Amino acid sequence: MIMSDLTNEIVLRARFRITLRTSLEELEAIFDTDPVNHLSIKRLDEHIFVKFKKPETTFWTPQLHLELSSFEEGVSNIRGVFGPNPTLWTFFMFLHFGVGTVFIILAIFAYSNYSLGKDITLWSVGMFFLVVIWFALYAFGRLGRAKGKGQMEQLKQFVRDTIAPFERINNES
Repeated sequence: MIMSDLTNEIVLRARFRITLRTSLEELEAIFDTDPVNHLSIKRLDEHIFVKFKKPETTFWTPQLHLELSSFEEGVSNIRGVFGPNPTLWTFFMFLHFGVGTVFIILAIFAYSNYSLGKDITLWSVGMFFLVVIWFALYAFGRLGRAKGKGQMEQLKQFVRDTIAPFERINNES
């Protein structure tokens, strides 16, 4: 198998690495060909972005970022990262940092009130709900990955088909 199957690891952005016996120029050239009808490929030097075209895109549609590199003659590496739309990912991380910031603020207020001998029930309940929100955000991310798994498999198959002419040296997840 070229890429390891996605397991139940605590990972939202699955990654893989493939080493091929080919020059970097040949590898870049194969990604410059016309893609499958439902995929859009954009290449910027050694970075390749593979996305689904608009009609195939949903809220959960994953993207694939490939980075091509070569550190020795005749051997090239492909590093791939599956992820959501960058705008969605940025918003998702903004929510995580916002919840974390509010949690720290509530913890400071709770500690201050505790030090002054005042009731901290309100602050503790707020911190508890923020922890629940953190878990909900994590579950939401996992749900998104599960809903996009079929399309992720299509992206994996596209990479497999594209690099099929080259000899693989090793495969790492």
